[in-house]
Amino acid sequence: MIVSRRAVLAALLAPPGALERMQQVMGPFRVPAGTPRVEVLSEVDEGALRRRLIRYESEEGDWVPAWWLELSNGKHNGRAAICLHQTTKIGKDEPAGLGGLKNLHYGRELAERGFTVLAPDYPNFGGYSIDVYARGYLSATMKGIVNHMRGVSLLGDRPVAAIGHSLGGHNSLFLAAFDPRVKAVVTSCGFTSFVKYYGGNLKGWSHKGYMPRIESEYGCDPKRMPFDFADVLGAIVPRALFINAPVRDANFEVSGVDDCVEAVRAKAGKLVVVHPECGHDFPEEVRLQAYRFIEEAI
Repeated sequence: MIVSRRAVLAALLAPPGALERMQQVMGPFRVPAGTPRVEVLSEVDEGALRRRLIRYESEEGDWVPAWWLELSNGKHNGRAAICLHQTTKIGKDEPAGLGGLKNLHYGRELAERGFTVLAPDYPNFGGYSIDVYARGYLSATMKGIVNHMRGVSLLGDRPVAAIGHSLGGHNSLFLAAFDPRVKAVVTSCGFTSFVKYYGGNLKGWSHKGYMPRIESEYGCDPKRMPFDFADVLGAIVPRALFINAPVRDANFEVSGVDDCVEAVRAKAGKLVVVHPECGHDFPEEVRLQAYRFIEEAI
């Protein structure tokens, strides 16, 4: 599927100003065009599942490693998912089910349900080492958005969902905000309002793996920030949105999640918010609910 520049640029204007204000923090959005080049590095047939290690060219000379997962028997359900990993050294291997936490093997589980799955590395995780600032980016967040949009292009004409936990949870939101081709989003433990993030101290968002301008330009002060997560959600709805926000998530305070949701509920379409009794986790019963949500939405 080739990205329509007209569609992407139209998305940048709706809702008014939201994506422009995000770019004040993340840096300018680079509209990717065309389908990236792909190389298959290896292939493993695990019986029911076929797993390919690929790399795709996001920009000239910049190759993003990723897992491509699908059923070996070819009985796909016609849907696709881009599965984004949490903050973990092994990056894409965790959603692909090759290590890490069992509750975060959502890429493998979706492939077993018949989805075509792409699980890429975020900058400087897994097998992907890059200096995004030397390439002219003002944040790793924006580089992630561009890379993930290039990944969506690989999935062709299949209806696409984005799913992720923690780092992957907010990266799924950021991707969908900028890419109208993403028709459904599942975000697990991915956000809270900036004012309720660790009492309003945004230091955790400001390092080089995220958005350094949060500190250099806005002093890690939520009152000075040009956008909040209500704006991100507003750029996604009325597309389908599933939010897992556990009541004991120490990273992303649950009432701040609800504040953002209430700000967009009037214009929301298919919207589900669940609050499991756990900490920073994506429990099995919630994952199964999320998978059914995607299957009904796209």
